[in-house]
Amino acid sequence: MSHVERSDMIGQWARDAVNFTQGICVDNPDKVLVNRCLAGDDYAFSEIIGRYKGKLYNYILRMTSDAEDAEDLTQEVFIRMYSSLDSFRRQSSLNTWLFRIASNICIDSYRRNKKHKAIAYSLDEPAFGDDSSESSHEAPDISYEPHRVFMRIETAGQIENALKKLPEKLREVVLLYDVEGISYEEIAQIADCPLGTVKSRLFNGRAQLRKLLTDYTSN
Repeated sequence: MSHVERSDMIGQWARDAVNFTQGICVDNPDKVLVNRCLAGDDYAFSEIIGRYKGKLYNYILRMTSDAEDAEDLTQEVFIRMYSSLDSFRRQSSLNTWLFRIASNICIDSYRRNKKHKAIAYSLDEPAFGDDSSESSHEAPDISYEPHRVFMRIETAGQIENALKKLPEKLREVVLLYDVEGISYEEIAQIADCPLGTVKSRLFNGRAQLRKLLTDYTSN
């Protein structure tokens, strides 16, 4: 092999290596950030905070209905994430993992302080049927479409008030699916429950929201 041919081959290897590395970064940017964090790169941790802080704060705010608590709990999510990076399961996405931490923190917070108004039925029971049943309900094709209603600014107050009245487990699934756009499978990981339970909770949550919003949406 001539010197020129050898140089061309080395050059091609270098280009392939660069393209491969760039492909990893593009396809799995979160995993790259996690690996950098594990390697002690504080800038990577700051990037994760910048990428997820807003959406986690909004989710926690709707779960707790308290801006000050939401700010504190959002910080707690990242503290807990950083302290347990070694336990991050690479088969799940960073987004799924962070929302699971956030959901657990919201549940812990709810149990610690009973600031929420009492509701007439148990948080462990759905309004319609058995929440834990494996016979899954498909989410109904209801006309008000929660994710579209959220897009309309004039309805924001009514939606927020209606959400506050939902049991915590139903509110969690409605927010994750209709607001955050997270898939059934990811929500099952976040809520640590079977896929059928996710669909059942979404069915019940939407049905209750529809009932709560009927008077408003009919005007």
